[in-house]
Amino acid sequence: MAWRTNSKHEKELSEINITPLTDVMLVLLVIFMVTTPLIMNESLKIKLPKATTSESGGAKGVIVTVSEAGLVSVNGKGTTIDGLYDALKREFVAGAENTVVLKADEGVRYKVVVKALDIARLAGASRLSIATEHEDRRR
Repeated sequence: MAWRTNSKHEKELSEINITPLTDVMLVLLVIFMVTTPLIMNESLKIKLPKATTSESGGAKGVIVTVSEAGLVSVNGKGTTIDGLYDALKREFVAGAENTVVLKADEGVRYKVVVKALDIARLAGASRLSIATEHEDRRR
């Protein structure tokens, strides 16, 4: 079916207007660009313990996250405490820095934190760090 114009020549329009399609695609692109960092930031929700001497340096190396429920992730990829060794080995073989930053929820048992640090050392980590939030104590 051809479209007709109201002109005297009554010629057919045979092209498709892609401007609305382009507008929709650009809106979707902006939405994905805004929401992706929010989704990728932290796969496990944790509340870090507070310390007055914590430094605000960016975490460099492999990030191991342990939630209060005992869920473990390595650089955002879920694993278990038993699979932590293999996951860390894969990261180190892939060329990651041999530093492990442990982000453990403040409610995690001390035993689990020690086990995670021990596994990291056995997997080949040369440096270990524990992430904390800065606590402002003004007297």
